[in-house]
Amino acid sequence: MPTPSHHLARELEALKRNLLHVGKLALEELSKALEACRLRAPELAAEVTAADKVLDAREVRVEEECLRIIALHQPVAQDLRYVASALKINQLIENTGDTAVNIAKRASFLASRPPLPVEVDVAGTGARAVEMFDRALQAFVNLDAAEARRVIEMDNEVDIAYRTVTSKMIEVMEKHSDQVEVALNTMHLVRHLERAADRATDIAEQVLYILSGDISRHTELE
Repeated sequence: MPTPSHHLARELEALKRNLLHVGKLALEELSKALEACRLRAPELAAEVTAADKVLDAREVRVEEECLRIIALHQPVAQDLRYVASALKINQLIENTGDTAVNIAKRASFLASRPPLPVEVDVAGTGARAVEMFDRALQAFVNLDAAEARRVIEMDNEVDIAYRTVTSKMIEVMEKHSDQVEVALNTMHLVRHLERAADRATDIAEQVLYILSGDISRHTELE
């Protein structure tokens, strides 16, 4: 007869699978939003908004699953940290889906306007944000500290890209008054990518918390 610890282990494994599924939905949304931007395709952007409703429903189910595990099994030590982190990661994933919707909305607007007179590496910055998010999910699945730290290190690259785009867009707005709206939307789009990268970093930090019990944001302040 299975012991309570075996029941908990099975439920934690199921929780991991379900959370990974929600993460993959958000990853698909983010990738499709970037494709809508690259192809200047409003129809793809509309698909992102529709898909987000499915992600929202899945996010609620995972949250309920976490709360049920805590109520029924009263986990301790690393198991408790795992469930607590799963709750936070679940919310971070849902926020990333919302970010994908915002990117899709910017893509729809930009598709209706002439391109900017300067080159902006949205695709490169987006690919890096997607990679970070994917790596963060894998770090959680495998409880891989080295991979989590790599995600955190990558965040600086996206931050630099965002600052570079911001500087370019300010210059465009100063020189091309007819392109102000396009420049602002481009700047906001890349800002959303920077936020997606931040959430990937937050997920990676949760992985380190599960493994060590250290809360990184407090450690940094010290």
